[in-house]
Amino acid sequence: MSPAAATPDNSRAQSCVVVIFGATGDLTQRKLLPALYNLSREGGGGGLGEGTTVVGFARRPKTDEEFRTEMRAAVQQFAKRQPFDAAGWDRLAARVFYHQGNFDDPAAYTALAEHLASLEKESPTGGRRLYYLSTAPTEFGAIVDNLGNAGLGNIDPFRPAAWRRLIIEKPFGRDAATAIELNSRVAHVFDESQVFRIDHYLGKQTVQNLLVFRFANGIFEPLWNRNYIDHVQITVGETLGVESRGGYFETAGTLRDMIQNHLMQLLTLVAMEPPVALDADAIRDEKVKVLRSMERLTPQEAARRTVRGQYIGGGGVIAGQAVNGYRQEKGVSPDSQIETFAAVKLYINNWRWAGVPFYLRSGKRLAKQGSEICIHFNRAPGVLFNAPAEKEGDCPPPAPANRINANVLILRVQPNEGISLLMNAKSPGNHTRIAPASMDFDYDLAFGSYSPEAYERLLLDAIQGDSTLFIRRDEVESAWSIVDSIEAAWARGLPSLSFYAPGSWGPEQADTLMEREGRRWDTLISTSAKELAVETTAT
Repeated sequence: MSPAAATPDNSRAQSCVVVIFGATGDLTQRKLLPALYNLSREGGGGGLGEGTTVVGFARRPKTDEEFRTEMRAAVQQFAKRQPFDAAGWDRLAARVFYHQGNFDDPAAYTALAEHLASLEKESPTGGRRLYYLSTAPTEFGAIVDNLGNAGLGNIDPFRPAAWRRLIIEKPFGRDAATAIELNSRVAHVFDESQVFRIDHYLGKQTVQNLLVFRFANGIFEPLWNRNYIDHVQITVGETLGVESRGGYFETAGTLRDMIQNHLMQLLTLVAMEPPVALDADAIRDEKVKVLRSMERLTPQEAARRTVRGQYIGGGGVIAGQAVNGYRQEKGVSPDSQIETFAAVKLYINNWRWAGVPFYLRSGKRLAKQGSEICIHFNRAPGVLFNAPAEKEGDCPPPAPANRINANVLILRVQPNEGISLLMNAKSPGNHTRIAPASMDFDYDLAFGSYSPEAYERLLLDAIQGDSTLFIRRDEVESAWSIVDSIEAAWARGLPSLSFYAPGSWGPEQADTLMEREGRRWDTLISTSAKELAVETTAT
């Protein structure tokens, strides 16, 4: 039985010490402390255990009070799920501390061990510790090594309940070789059961609901295969550019930064077989099977089935504001060949999905912000409604008045999380005219409450020991092997780098990728099916 099965949903997590490495960084302020604050305020269950303590570890000299003041401002700005409660923050802040040290300094970890031992005497955390690596990826290995050398990763054989767990942010490596090397370093200190590789997309409500949607409803699962589905599209669009991350992005690019993790994880949840049980290993076993069934592209296949693009300056507009091109961003080479847009066409060579293309795309400075999965079903035969009239006045009218659109199931991941279904229906009037119609499900409207942030769910799961929504070692390595085959072709200039204007939907080569097979991208992402229906009618 998984740890999740042993812990009821309405029970509070065990109290523990959460140590955040990189505590002065953007992720801590925008996501981690707001999530911990919201969890600390959960009433009745499902929140942090009493006495849970937070220790921030970073290089800058800082007192506990200075750190608390900064985190209070961050919580007030970014914790939007419920109104800020000063008394609630004060209760958490009394258990928020700061530890200064360099990530590569062994003495800092010896001092950390002493600091934690002292705090655990004052708070009922039972020796349970959760380490969160919210640092640059180049620091991961050194932090893990030093935790091990200081004895901070080991489970005390005389205190088996005093668990140690490690959360690692993406990117986990930059290719298969570095991922394997990092996995090996982690395995020297932590057992795989202690390791939680985080992808915050898996904490979103729609993503979590994929399993329920597929396997708790009898209506769609019989259709979820190559006999009824024409293709699948997964889009993650960003209106922002690289902002202050130009230096990092020059070493990553969109394929590594987004496709390898976020989009590949969404793909596995859409395509996986029913697990034998709802526990972490059973679910992740099926996800790994999908990744192992996916083609590794040859350079010739990559040239035809992938697109890499980069946004340019000179007239690009986002939200009415002119924006720089990628090569004008801080930290970016003036002749950079790094992609800010990537589109790939992949196949899964198994019985369920043979011949069904999966189109993945992600980019910066695109027309809209949002994430969406679109399942395109096969079109109904047009022999009835598209047949020409036998004589004047007969119904239905001649084609193309009755264009039959494909049914599309839309899973909106963000914003406006929900599910929509695009159908065909008769429009009002005396003639049989077909128009697209929609059925919509919106989480907030349906349940009358604001959905928890992804990091709230993922932090709580890690504290409870439920690794279902985290990525296993073999998942990481399998996903990298797919991306590596594409990167190898791109390094040879196959295909060549394309360019696109900010505020567009990427380079025209991405449209060609779809159009040469009679398909097109869904361009209104993260909207309701009703809006998609209007757009479909207009075209």
